[in-house]
Amino acid sequence: MQIRHTPLTTNDLRQCLRVATGATLGFTLCKIFDLHYGIFFTVTPMILLGLVPVMTAHAMRQIIASSVVAVIEVGFLTSLLGASPGLMTPVVFLLFMYRFAAMSRGSLFLFGANGVLMLSIMLNFASYPDTNLNDLLFSNFWATILSVVIAYVMMVVIPDVEPRTAHKPGPKAPHRMRHEALLGATLATISFIIFQIFDLQDSMSAQASTILILFPMHWNGVIGYARKRAIGTILGVAFGISLQFLLYDWSNQLLLVIPVLWIGLMLFAQFHVREGGGSSIGFGAMTTLGILFGQYLSPDNDLIFSALYRISSIAVAIVITLFLCHSMHKLLNRFEPTRFGYEYNQTMRDK
Repeated sequence: MQIRHTPLTTNDLRQCLRVATGATLGFTLCKIFDLHYGIFFTVTPMILLGLVPVMTAHAMRQIIASSVVAVIEVGFLTSLLGASPGLMTPVVFLLFMYRFAAMSRGSLFLFGANGVLMLSIMLNFASYPDTNLNDLLFSNFWATILSVVIAYVMMVVIPDVEPRTAHKPGPKAPHRMRHEALLGATLATISFIIFQIFDLQDSMSAQASTILILFPMHWNGVIGYARKRAIGTILGVAFGISLQFLLYDWSNQLLLVIPVLWIGLMLFAQFHVREGGGSSIGFGAMTTLGILFGQYLSPDNDLIFSALYRISSIAVAIVITLFLCHSMHKLLNRFEPTRFGYEYNQTMRDK
């Protein structure tokens, strides 16, 4: 697998510092105030600072709107249809559908991407009887607000030294956007169903992986990111295990964990930026590390067991998702209104 690496500019280095410092700050505040659902407080700043090089009002509106809408939807869904999975599933499909449609259009990619991930995680959490729904929903909302504040603070404290070229997504044909929306929504819904049927409450990393590898929204992109996600997961887990061995009985000492976490995030942020951002090995490693530290690191929890369990569950989830993605890709390409691309499909037929 060939990975594109770009030189690290001064702006890139500052973005790495913003990602590592912002995610570590979210993690620290979560642990200091004993907030629940640390994944939201650690991973959300990572997504925002990692996918958005420069914080703007448009990005702020998207990230906050994605959280507010997801919180409202999960609240109503679990209250009205929580006891009827058969009725809930088509509604969940529609909720995923309009988010992937927003991602496909490009201008609302952040709204759709964060919304898909948070909706999937909260639906899974909310389906268990021991979950405090209000705590779950408000944790997501306040983590989003905190992430936006952290992102703006990072832009003030560690600003870019020169203007960046604004990225404008190219236009897409309607048939390609339909293909991407249907592909993403179908696989996200299947992921939701599988994690409900098999009661996989402790497999959040695997669930998040089934959503994150869908961000390219087409088969070639998904299979490429699946490889990167697998490598990133191994790197993130290896770092987490190394930390456990390094600190040993002191792994519950926050003052010792914070600097080591920052170093790991800084290292993986450089991988992420050098690969051009987006779906990268570095991003997979960062999110894996964020989930391990934010959700599973606690005085009474063995991070090594959690880390090894993450590897096995993510590997299985990625393989199943790739199989389903390829099958759905082939099915959608059989119909002209949902083909990924006419030139692409003609080339594949000629081969």
